[in-house]
Amino acid sequence: MPPTVAVVGGGISGLAACYHLARGPRPPKVSELGLEGDVLPVPGDHPASRNRFLYTGGALHKLPSGLGGLLRPVPPFSQALLWSGVRDLLAPAVTEPDESVHAFVHRRFGQELADIAMDSLCRGVFAGDCRVLSIRSCFPALFEAERRRRSVLLGLALGSGEERGAESGLSQRARAERWSQWSLRGGMESLAQALAAFLRPRGVELRCHAPLRRLRRHPDGRWQLTLADGTVMADHVVSALPAAALAEVLPAEAEPLAQELRHIPAVSVAVVNLQYEGVALPVTGFGHLVPSSEDASLLGIVYDSVAFPQHNGTGAASVRLTVMLGGAWFEQSFGDPAAVAPALLLQRAQVAVQEQLGLEPAPTRSIVKVHQSASTASWRSSGCPSASLGPPTPVSPSTTASPVPKQPLGSCWGSCAEPQWPCVPPRHTAAPRQ
Repeated sequence: MPPTVAVVGGGISGLAACYHLARGPRPPKVSELGLEGDVLPVPGDHPASRNRFLYTGGALHKLPSGLGGLLRPVPPFSQALLWSGVRDLLAPAVTEPDESVHAFVHRRFGQELADIAMDSLCRGVFAGDCRVLSIRSCFPALFEAERRRRSVLLGLALGSGEERGAESGLSQRARAERWSQWSLRGGMESLAQALAAFLRPRGVELRCHAPLRRLRRHPDGRWQLTLADGTVMADHVVSALPAAALAEVLPAEAEPLAQELRHIPAVSVAVVNLQYEGVALPVTGFGHLVPSSEDASLLGIVYDSVAFPQHNGTGAASVRLTVMLGGAWFEQSFGDPAAVAPALLLQRAQVAVQEQLGLEPAPTRSIVKVHQSASTASWRSSGCPSASLGPPTPVSPSTTASPVPKQPLGSCWGSCAEPQWPCVPPRHTAAPRQ
């Protein structure tokens, strides 16, 4: 009998782990999931790829691109970005094992880029404070580039010298066309549905609504997973849980590890999805971010209908937005994430859209979701995981199997495919290793 692997975790990571175990270490193929014809790419020449904005000083500013942005000052920056590049080329390298993102960018590129650009970027990608986020965890390419070539720009330009691994045809196409993001015609729920459909015939058992209470190691080396409705035995366990959730189910002998996991900081994020009819955005692009010096409570707004008009529904002039609130500033802005009133968050999001995008009518549709304790990576904590902004898994660990409702999807900031729309119901997965 082949060994059994139990994968616990309620998100795409758990399903992806099962997918890898079930099919072996070959490059993943969208075609084998039946989704190749449903991919909606956003190529490099699309407005959502070329145009990204910052909201600072009470106005929207397009981020510099092209030679003009390097040679002359472009608001909100007071000097040409060329001088930040020169600073990086001349600055000495350091050998510290890690530092905050803000300290790294300040040291290499100057205070203005650290305070405005990187502050905003970290708020949009991680919902975190760049003054406590780890450069090594959050931006490993920048960290390694300095280590290799003394200069970040030189290190990125010259590359690491490592050969690319095997790639699927779709991945090669995405690189050639410089996709900045992608979605699926039926929404990103289609990916979870297709993965579940792929796994079930291959001996993977998806346990739905089965909260994990405790992990225990038997003397023979096998693991016992105590669920709300029984137990599961496994030879190996793969965790796709948030650090704090994993800490609560570990056996007593793993208390030192549990303590380390509990010390990894986390933040909460409110995601407000708004849909408007009969209005137009003042600019066309991916969206805009807001530095903490401008408004700590508002992380940014993504213009979802620009990138994916296919999800607009029947409204020809529909505008869909995702407003991101809180993050590392949630408690000081809104109080307890578990007790905050959705109406307060909706009102804050609507005011931000009115003030920053000039959309006066009330939205025709809205969804408010608070993602509590989404993990971030602090350079001051030991054993930090890679930081991510995404729907957190509840303490009852799970892997997605049933679909979320078919809705137009929101987005996170950056080159992402996974939007932030309602959280997927809990699952637990037990998968055989092949």
